[in-house]
Amino acid sequence: MIKKLRRKFILINMLLVSVVLLIVFATVCLSTYQRLKEESHGAMQQALGREMGAPVPRPEIGGRRPGRPFPTVPVFCVLLDADGRVLWVWDENVTVSAETAAQAAQAAFDAGGRDGVLSGLALRFLRQNTREGIKIAFADLSGERRSMAGIVVTSLLVGLGGLAAFFIISLFLAAWALRPAQRAWERQRQFVADASHELKTPLTVILANTGILLSHRDDTIGRQLKWVENTQAEANRMKKLVDDLLFLAKSDDKRMEGEYLRLNLSDAVWSSFLPFESVAFEKGVALSGEIAPDVFVTGDEAQLKQLAAILLDNALKYAGEQGGVTLTLQKTQDRARLLVHNTGAPIAPGHLNNLFERFYRTDDARTREQGGYGLGLSIAKSIAEKHGGKISVESAPHTGTTFSVWLPAAKQ
Repeated sequence: MIKKLRRKFILINMLLVSVVLLIVFATVCLSTYQRLKEESHGAMQQALGREMGAPVPRPEIGGRRPGRPFPTVPVFCVLLDADGRVLWVWDENVTVSAETAAQAAQAAFDAGGRDGVLSGLALRFLRQNTREGIKIAFADLSGERRSMAGIVVTSLLVGLGGLAAFFIISLFLAAWALRPAQRAWERQRQFVADASHELKTPLTVILANTGILLSHRDDTIGRQLKWVENTQAEANRMKKLVDDLLFLAKSDDKRMEGEYLRLNLSDAVWSSFLPFESVAFEKGVALSGEIAPDVFVTGDEAQLKQLAAILLDNALKYAGEQGGVTLTLQKTQDRARLLVHNTGAPIAPGHLNNLFERFYRTDDARTREQGGYGLGLSIAKSIAEKHGGKISVESAPHTGTTFSVWLPAAKQ
């Protein structure tokens, strides 16, 4: 998919660049042709405006510049009678044979019209009726054609070189621009693989338990209660996993439900803290809380309670025997700061950057024994970011592990 997207990106980019270059070079060629045509017409009009046989003015270097530019296009004139017979031929700034002049005059006379182009003779003509007869000025097109040919060749070379350069740039640009999409695609594939793997375990247990139950069709539920309870436990674990996955999916799709109101975060954190006192007592972990009163934020109370519960649950799991967990809520200037600290084995520095990724575990075997899927911290990060805050973690051998959540305080 990413390769097809990269090829499409390069193709579209090259098409756009080609269209732009085509428009630019076409404009340059058209404007150059129009300028050369106007120079030819200007030179022929000057020739028609002079008396027959009058000398052509010559530019004087260092002298006063004339009001009109000197003609640089080779021009000659022919005077015809009403029947098209040549009466006079005079050269302006080019030498022309009588035969060529007569041929050009006849062709221009037959063509009619005030001006035109004689492609076979490479001449442009301008016709004027006077009392003496029909005066026709001819301008040589050779220089004009050479100039246009040079511009076309240059445009082609520059265009091809530009397209080659843009193609190379597009390769790097496509790789750079699609890098986030590639990472997202890889994360999605990994996410699907991890979710499938996590769902496989409870499904396998459920199928095994139902197989045992089916093999003892005549037994009562009481005698087979062990397998029924195991099935229910695995179904509940699977439901928890599906709920977490749906929560993250809604968060990714910016459809996380919630009613964002001004609320007392202190009360919400206390309500999440109190149920864990019994859990800490059973684990032999000292749990303490330092919650500042009346810390107000704007958000969804249920989600913020879930955030605090995730961090407390995670801290209690890894506090170790006879360890300690401390929850602190403070207000600093315009932000609320929630800290959850636990003792126990520190998290290796190599794991800290990946700790909030989905299904990430520092110890797979230990986490599975404690019933985790590696989604809790991902959900906590999603909730914090949805509330305009951020979450971070620090861990050291002698100080333990501390999760910090910063949330914008509600305005008074």
